[in-house]
Amino acid sequence: MRHIYQFILKITGWKVQHQLPGDLKKCIVLAPPHTSNWDFFYAMAFLSILRINSRFTIKIEWMRFPFSLITKPLGGIAIDRRPRHAGEARRSFIEVMVELFNNNKELVIIITPEGTRSKVEKWKTGFYHIALQANVPIVLGYIDYSKKMTGVGDIIYPSNYEEDMRKIMQFYKGFKGKFPENFSVDKDFA
Repeated sequence: MRHIYQFILKITGWKVQHQLPGDLKKCIVLAPPHTSNWDFFYAMAFLSILRINSRFTIKIEWMRFPFSLITKPLGGIAIDRRPRHAGEARRSFIEVMVELFNNNKELVIIITPEGTRSKVEKWKTGFYHIALQANVPIVLGYIDYSKKMTGVGDIIYPSNYEEDMRKIMQFYKGFKGKFPENFSVDKDFA
């Protein structure tokens, strides 16, 4: 797929910038702005070109046949929040994700913190809490349709929630999604 992605990006005029450090085996890659279904293609293409085996999380229902024929090869990981034992409470998404990182030697997960392709003024911040609890960095990936560029900017090692979130919002401020009117940074940290 890597060569196919390279060819498609080349003929469409897209550029891939920056690389992850080679020793980075576990991380969360943010992929804003998320305003179109095409964002998934560009994010997967970018990471494939950099030879990064990236994954994404999806509800367990989408990992069953016949959907699994598509979701598994693309890197889907089923998120099962059901209690392990009768009488236990349902696990949170953050708990399941931290466990996933703790049980894998290498894991790169792509997350779209807006949670939707529609405009939101408040991002879902579970990615930050997952990274903090799993002790993994947050990689600021991006897709900029105005410049036809995709790549990686900063890497944040979570330490101070307010400060780190302000850095993240500052980084994403100038990027344009396929539908720019549908993208906004989190107003609480801008």
